[in-house]
Amino acid sequence: MSLIPAPDLRRELGDWRLWTVRAIVIALAGAAGLTVVGFSWLADKAYETFAALRNVAWWSPLLWTPACTAFVVWCTRRFAPGAAGSGIPQVMATLEPEVGDAERGLFVSLRLTVAKILLTTGGLLGGLSLGREGPSVQIAAGVMLQARRLIPAGSAVGVHGLLVAGGAAGIAAAFNTPLGGVMFAIEELARAPEQRSSGLIIVGIVLAGLVGVSAHGDSAYFGVIHAPAIGLDLLLPGLLVAVLSGLAGGLFSRLMIASLSGRSPDRVSRWRAHRPVLFAAGCGLGIALIGVVTGGAAFGSGYASTRHMVEGTAAMPFAYAPFKFLATWLTTWSGVPAGIFAPSLAIGAAFGNDVALLLYGMQVPALIALGMVGFLAAATQAPLTAFIIVMEMVDGHAMVLSLMMCALIAFAVARLISPPLYPTLAKLQLGRIPAATAAPAAPVTTD
Repeated sequence: MSLIPAPDLRRELGDWRLWTVRAIVIALAGAAGLTVVGFSWLADKAYETFAALRNVAWWSPLLWTPACTAFVVWCTRRFAPGAAGSGIPQVMATLEPEVGDAERGLFVSLRLTVAKILLTTGGLLGGLSLGREGPSVQIAAGVMLQARRLIPAGSAVGVHGLLVAGGAAGIAAAFNTPLGGVMFAIEELARAPEQRSSGLIIVGIVLAGLVGVSAHGDSAYFGVIHAPAIGLDLLLPGLLVAVLSGLAGGLFSRLMIASLSGRSPDRVSRWRAHRPVLFAAGCGLGIALIGVVTGGAAFGSGYASTRHMVEGTAAMPFAYAPFKFLATWLTTWSGVPAGIFAPSLAIGAAFGNDVALLLYGMQVPALIALGMVGFLAAATQAPLTAFIIVMEMVDGHAMVLSLMMCALIAFAVARLISPPLYPTLAKLQLGRIPAATAAPAAPVTTD
């Protein structure tokens, strides 16, 4: 007995419009993945250039980083205000029902994709503490959205589905984590998924992740965690890491919201509002000072530091976590296009490393992994996405239950301290619509 009625089967196999839509979505998902791979390569080369400059003269960041930060912020405000910040709030704002075709270009477009690539790369050229994974969401969504120009009218795949697929494809390709991309789509973006096209959307996300895997190889993003058998001796240290990372991640989220909202009456916030480029230069100088004090460890995304900790080839000093925390906050506060995923993982890994050192080197690899998932879950308040991303990135399948529990505990602690980061910043993005439609005004550089 056939499970699919004959007319439906004939339609599935013989409707050229249906296959055209599928081909377009899959082709653009591959293009989005390739775009993110190219962006990752460019960003890595930019940071390598900065590192080479710093090796020539240790003091060069004191001049170069403030100048680069100011220039990137000036370009962002002058040419692409919608590219400021991580990019995830922009995609989330575009999914809101009050955003129509006329306003969508404020948040996601091919022009913003190009601007995001160049401006984020410029931030890494200046050594700023930022990640490229959040920007990859907006970049890939801008590529994927072009499918709406090619898909026949009345298609089951709408703008909402394309944005969800594009944003999640960016995460999948940037982290080499196809499952993480799917979970990100479900947990953060797809509040009202299009049921008829959900399978096609997931195929597109996985394809973009496979493009990233093909480019970077099938190895774990941060290396493999060689954790011993997980037993009851990890319970109390793991709980300590979960609570500490939850407190720190919640504080980070609250600080980000307060800083980027521009509603604080203090003198520094007024300076940021009235002299944004000069303020950015001040933030850049602060980041340069932190980087010089830490011997360069606080510069960049934190990828190298995290990988060293995960693989056990180097240990970070106790001060690394608060310094990286401060450098990442200053980077985002400056107004440059910047993500927080990779720096959050570095901060969390450092917290886990610190707890392990306090306990005389006990369960170091496992506690580092728990710190990564705890801080990321607390800062983003997306525990399932954080758990799957970290599990895939470090090949930590032996720690599935521990990682999941740590993510949930840290998430619960962070909720007591701060509202959700990305939805709150997405609402701030929506505030740009009346100003943009009424008259050209000073852009709001929120994350």
